[in-house]
Amino acid sequence: MFNPTRDEVRRFFCEAWKKHQEKALLTPLESMALGIMLIHPEYHPVLNHPELAENSEENPFLHLSLHLAVMEQLSIDQPFGIKKHFESILVKSESRHNAYHQVMECLGEMIWQAQRQNTQLDSGIYFECLERRA
Repeated sequence: MFNPTRDEVRRFFCEAWKKHQEKALLTPLESMALGIMLIHPEYHPVLNHPELAENSEENPFLHLSLHLAVMEQLSIDQPFGIKKHFESILVKSESRHNAYHQVMECLGEMIWQAQRQNTQLDSGIYFECLERRA
């Protein structure tokens, strides 16, 4: 399983952003990441100067990473059933972006619970949260 460090995650997003600005060829994963970065113009200064993230109340790289994680989950329907839950949330959402944010909050809740309880990730917690939002 790929487990990048904080610096590797930041470097990935910043390098993809730089390649976009230089009109260089992107990998498929960088292209997915770019789509997320483009809908978050508030993070563009941080992508150009990652040191700005140190003084930010929120972590833009965590936010972008959660977006990317949800996109990947939806692309392969893993955990199984995530697509169905997403579609239910999307019907009630103001936008696709809003639906992503709702799923990201559930993903974050699952991760937080696992860290708090020092356990493995529990997709049951994830799906319970998604069902509350559907």
